[in-house]
Amino acid sequence: MEVNGKLTGKLKGAEIICESLIREGVEILFGHPGGAILPFYDALWAYPQLRHILVRHEQAAAHAADGYSRVSGKVGVCVATSGPGATNLVTGIMGAKADSVPLIAITGQVARTALGSEAFQECDICSITYTCTKKSFMVMSANDLAPTIREAFVIAQEGRPGPVLIDIPRDVQLEMADASFPEIEPPQPPELPEETRQGLQAAARLLNEAERPVIITGHGVLASGASAQLQELAEATGIPVITTLLGLSSFPSGHPLNLGMLGMHGMYWANIAVDEADLIFGVGMRFDDRVTGRAATFAPHARIIHVDIEPTQIGRNVPVEVALPGDAKAVMRALTPLVSHSPRSDWMEHINRMRREHPSLAIPPSDNLQTQHVMSSLNGVLQEDPGAMVVTGVGQHQMWAAQFLSFNRANTFVSSGGQGAMGFEVPAALGMQAARPGATVWSIAGDGGFQMTLQELITAAEEKLPVKYALINNGHLGMVRQWQEMYFENHLKAVPVPGPDYVKLAEAYGVGALRVSEQEEVLPALRQAKAHDGPFLIEFVVDQSANVYPMVPPGGSLADTLEDPALAPNAPGG
Repeated sequence: MEVNGKLTGKLKGAEIICESLIREGVEILFGHPGGAILPFYDALWAYPQLRHILVRHEQAAAHAADGYSRVSGKVGVCVATSGPGATNLVTGIMGAKADSVPLIAITGQVARTALGSEAFQECDICSITYTCTKKSFMVMSANDLAPTIREAFVIAQEGRPGPVLIDIPRDVQLEMADASFPEIEPPQPPELPEETRQGLQAAARLLNEAERPVIITGHGVLASGASAQLQELAEATGIPVITTLLGLSSFPSGHPLNLGMLGMHGMYWANIAVDEADLIFGVGMRFDDRVTGRAATFAPHARIIHVDIEPTQIGRNVPVEVALPGDAKAVMRALTPLVSHSPRSDWMEHINRMRREHPSLAIPPSDNLQTQHVMSSLNGVLQEDPGAMVVTGVGQHQMWAAQFLSFNRANTFVSSGGQGAMGFEVPAALGMQAARPGATVWSIAGDGGFQMTLQELITAAEEKLPVKYALINNGHLGMVRQWQEMYFENHLKAVPVPGPDYVKLAEAYGVGALRVSEQEEVLPALRQAKAHDGPFLIEFVVDQSANVYPMVPPGGSLADTLEDPALAPNAPGG
């Protein structure tokens, strides 16, 4: 019953969950039902404003909620039953933790009287997820549901965002409780810690005095909505910007100060610029091993300023001269008025000379279709469609996409970074498409990862989510093959991955599809897919032996970045 717009009386626990989610602004859930969560699904019948998207595997629910959150700016929500349903969420939950994505996972649990009895599909999911969530709750009374859900949403979004799990026994979902809901306070602008306020002048002085500075931007800039502030700071100082993998789209690719991506497969000139820099301003990034190479030799000439929402990340991997803990947007907003502009013409000319002499984006000659050709053509299609978004899986295709695709709007590139979960791209695209139904979403997959979550093609067809799938089929686990070839004496083991007829498979799922194996077919196929009314898959049959360059060798530093030997001046066809 409602009085003056407020519920009064008693509700079932499952109804309280639904009411709480609506109050938190939730519109879409990704899930898969089962016995221990059935009371919640029964309650959903009366709440059509909560759109439920049925995935075919619970891991996909977590990845879809992750993709939804990244591009919507909201908290993603996934739902599963107890036991295997809950454990199947764990990969996606850990991925959200690693990449700082706010996510709520709701799991059913066996009835309270059966806890600890090894009942059918009982598992202690709170213990399992202890290290891969910000917090895990088991709710033992329906009276605690509303305040717990409120607390979970706060925790997921405050500080460094991340996942929270709420485990709810089946009988708690059926239990009657008072319809009482906590007030939702509007979010307050983040305040800078005193340590950061005191460090701003020192940071500004280092930025103003540096002769060879670079800015390294990561996913934290996107999470804080600070892309505009980053651009203002870069332009105010004249300092070039380099991105991490997850920092792609935080700074416009077409901006003259953008040097592209650094790291294990970053641009040669970006890696060497960091190695030669005398100052690094790292914002919203963790200086993880894929960025630094061998940490002991990272940027040996540079003083480092580090901005991160999580103070424990600062100085964790590399020594820091100035620590600026806090929200990226707030820090850069306060810092920009204190800096001055310097053209640093010698430094920029040196970097531009490296770009000319070390063409990392050149495509080696080959008689076979190269993934680089596919990405280059796709980039042209993306530039005609400013609202388009890209999500990748993990492996060679991921690196080529990061190298060749340009992003001039924030939150238009999504990938699994910290965990590197193969198969992420297919379900994450569902969440992205649901979040922005009018946008074109390109899901770029390798054939190895695609086979892990390809069943979600039927979800795209059933839900009328017009995702465009660019399947890069080289018949191998390409990145594993590359490492075995280069560093394990070419002992190729367990890397061929024969697959089905992907075109017939897609058509069986009700998804349009075609196969491409020649370079001249690439662009027409991309345009056909984009124009298709509904989901569409293109299988690109590409060179099986191609390797991703540039590359920092295992245990190497950024200064050791290797270039493609096929592009050397004395290489055959070079």
